[in-house]
Amino acid sequence: MKRVFITGASSGIGAALAQYYAEQGAALGLVARRQPQLQQLLAGLPHPERHRLYALDVNDHAALTAAAADFIDVGNGVDVVIASAGISQGTLTEHAEDQPVFEQVFATNVLATVATFTPFIATMKRQAQSGQRDLRLVGVGSVAGIRGLPGAGAYSASKAALISYCESLRVELRDSGIKVITIVPGYIDTPMTQVNHYKMPFLMPVSAFAAKTGAAVARGSSYQVIPWQMGVVAKLLRLLPNRLYDFAFSKAPHKARKSES
Repeated sequence: MKRVFITGASSGIGAALAQYYAEQGAALGLVARRQPQLQQLLAGLPHPERHRLYALDVNDHAALTAAAADFIDVGNGVDVVIASAGISQGTLTEHAEDQPVFEQVFATNVLATVATFTPFIATMKRQAQSGQRDLRLVGVGSVAGIRGLPGAGAYSASKAALISYCESLRVELRDSGIKVITIVPGYIDTPMTQVNHYKMPFLMPVSAFAAKTGAAVARGSSYQVIPWQMGVVAKLLRLLPNRLYDFAFSKAPHKARKSES
């Protein structure tokens, strides 16, 4: 039985991944701030008695470390850790009131991912040394991290940092028996994207995204853009000269700032 620990589990991508892995027969550790939503999720999962809920903020690193220790102790180890907690908010550097938003986005999208992985690595290394395979640390980035999007400086920069962080960790753990996987979603139909008032190409249902993510994790893919069409777009964006990129995206729609929400 797989033991899977998921942050950001109360909605969106995290909830869909919880549903996917529960249907695969896994025992889950589910982390989110909102206890009622976690309870509601649990009620709809197969074998709810197998799963443990941890109502906490991922920016409370001590609470996150305690949850990881409890999950390891109860399950006698862990197989897959998915750091899917994340927030998105429009930001403009010219507005001083957006500075705390930058800090919150980076704390949740980057530093909380580090804090999610850290308490599991020693245990996973011991499991690998004893012969266990298929050990995974999974970070959830975004195609918004491929190039900076106007009005999304905090989100794009945080996801770019997350992608680079996971690459660094992947290389660090190359010989440990632990695989680090970066999942890079395009537009996925979740509460995070449902507030966007602009066209979202290749929008994918979240259940389909979860299934493709699960398959990529099982394969041990180091880096996977989902859906594949956005992977093509991402490669093209990397190749686009700055002058052309700036011209093409300077008039792109902006996500609402906190003061505009």
